[in-house]
Amino acid sequence: MPPTLTTAAPAVAAPFRARGPVSAAVLQHLVDGTATAHTALADAAVVASVDIERDDDLQLALFTLYASAYGSIEALRADLEWDPSLIATRRVIEDAFERSLRRSVVVLTLPEPTADAVARALFSLTGAEGGPSLSRFLARKATVDQAREFLVHRTVYTLREADPHSWAIPRLSGRPKAALVEIQSDEYGGGRPDRVHAALFARAVRGAGLDDVYGTYIDDVPAVTLASLNTMSMFGLNRRLLGAIVGHLAAFEMTSSIPNRLYSEGLRRLGYGDDVCEYFDEHVEADAVHEQIAGRDLAGALAEDRPDLLADIVFGAAACLEVDDRVGRHMLDAWSRGESSLRQVAGR
Repeated sequence: MPPTLTTAAPAVAAPFRARGPVSAAVLQHLVDGTATAHTALADAAVVASVDIERDDDLQLALFTLYASAYGSIEALRADLEWDPSLIATRRVIEDAFERSLRRSVVVLTLPEPTADAVARALFSLTGAEGGPSLSRFLARKATVDQAREFLVHRTVYTLREADPHSWAIPRLSGRPKAALVEIQSDEYGGGRPDRVHAALFARAVRGAGLDDVYGTYIDDVPAVTLASLNTMSMFGLNRRLLGAIVGHLAAFEMTSSIPNRLYSEGLRRLGYGDDVCEYFDEHVEADAVHEQIAGRDLAGALAEDRPDLLADIVFGAAACLEVDDRVGRHMLDAWSRGESSLRQVAGR
């Protein structure tokens, strides 16, 4: 039996609450250091879940386990990052989550594994007309309350912007590695701390009268929002899914420039100034450049170098579009009913 860890408990509590037995057991272990039966609970919950992609308990548990690897939540004990039982629980949930995504995400015919063919296929995929547009709604119709809800949903990823994709850097080489580093250098401000995109978004959050401390709004967002970040984290943290995280980033960059212009227009329509809109303005020009690099030099070059990853590159791109579209549909559906898109949590 391994020795009992004696590291002191953190001085702060987790900034969010459990949503069921699995997330409760994971939080208890990661915050208090008390070993619990979370792996057995996860096994049972996966079997019982009607839809793991929208399961609040399992998505929050997976988010918490990934947050331990990122170091994004102070309350989660650093000495437990590689605890074997926590890793086992993560594998149970993420394996089921990946299987579900591979069933629910439609992947079109694969292109030839050349940079040009892959880039053309990704531009075609990301340029296809989808359903109702969240960015157009924000630009033309959203209220101040709805715009603030939109920002709350975005805090889950954007206050940690670029981190999930950076896991791929040490796993790439040659052209794809150089392309990813070029993109990420911009994301991290090109050496200027005040230009780090996550810092620009934190400024936007503060300007809208919201809290920019990471994790503040986890209780408020539904499973579908957690699943969006969990998809990135799963692709990024698992070396076998290298193709998927590259495809995800390519689709992410290819669908960023125009929506961000519309988000900025909508926020200015509602009276917000540069402190809120600068983040979105920054992405209009930057991501117009990034989409070319991501499509050809990153995803396309990786497909040429590693044809065995082609299927996952396309899957990762399709998963990005589908999972993020679900978040947008959730917001629009709630607002069309005159409801909030956020969870109603007692005591908040």
